[in-house]
Amino acid sequence: MKIQLAHSPDPDDAFMFYALAEKKIPVGRYRFEHVFSDIETLNRCALEEKYEVTALSLHAFAYVSDKYWLLPNGASIGKGYGPIVLSKKDIPFSSLNQVKIAIPGTYTTAALALGIAIGKFQSKVVPFDKITDSILNDEVDAGIVIHERQLTYPETRLKKIVDIGEWWEGETGLPLPLGVDAVRKNLGLETAKELGDILEASIRYAMDHEDDALTYAMKFGRGIDREVARKFVRMYVNERTLRYSDQEKKAVSLLLDEGFKKNILPFKPEISFEIN
Repeated sequence: MKIQLAHSPDPDDAFMFYALAEKKIPVGRYRFEHVFSDIETLNRCALEEKYEVTALSLHAFAYVSDKYWLLPNGASIGKGYGPIVLSKKDIPFSSLNQVKIAIPGTYTTAALALGIAIGKFQSKVVPFDKITDSILNDEVDAGIVIHERQLTYPETRLKKIVDIGEWWEGETGLPLPLGVDAVRKNLGLETAKELGDILEASIRYAMDHEDDALTYAMKFGRGIDREVARKFVRMYVNERTLRYSDQEKKAVSLLLDEGFKKNILPFKPEISFEIN
């Protein structure tokens, strides 16, 4: 059975799916075809139910929870860290909603979480790898950086205004769920559970063979050095990635509930963890 597995060409996703891409683990009756796209493209493809298994933002999942199940593994969760708002200027946190901010996509969790933190704000969608340039070129007043730029932004000499994951933990005591993996419901629950088990095995294999998986993931590192890639991967591929704990399930539900309360989401999504 062919399964299109869609994920971003980022070191953490590549690390997670190394065992599948390099055929290191048994996959039974399934044949995986890897599809690489940036996260906002994956979000929009999920709205069209394009792929059987896909990575997407938790924000976007709210709009497709009737068509996809959350997989119990593969989530990118920041505990005390997450997307970072940068600027050339010293902008008080309380004034962020008065300036134009570059976001990496309308349906990204970074955009949702910032809206929860500061309320309605003026935004400009900019590809995630162009956000620091857009700030430096004065196209926006500030911008949210994601992926490895969370670690390398000091090279740009931009100023950190707020780490949204740090803010969220301070407010709620919970980690910040960012990206998730989901499986299309029309495959049936049995198939969905089998696919979840395979993905968990792939993540475990990578964690148990970190150096080999990291070498593979470095192909997708956009020029970052190996130790930066290792640090980034460990931030988002760890025990929290293997399976949601009760605390992380609570964080998922609370983030989306807050999005509804703040009028960012037009409805209150019903989130279940049927495959857990």
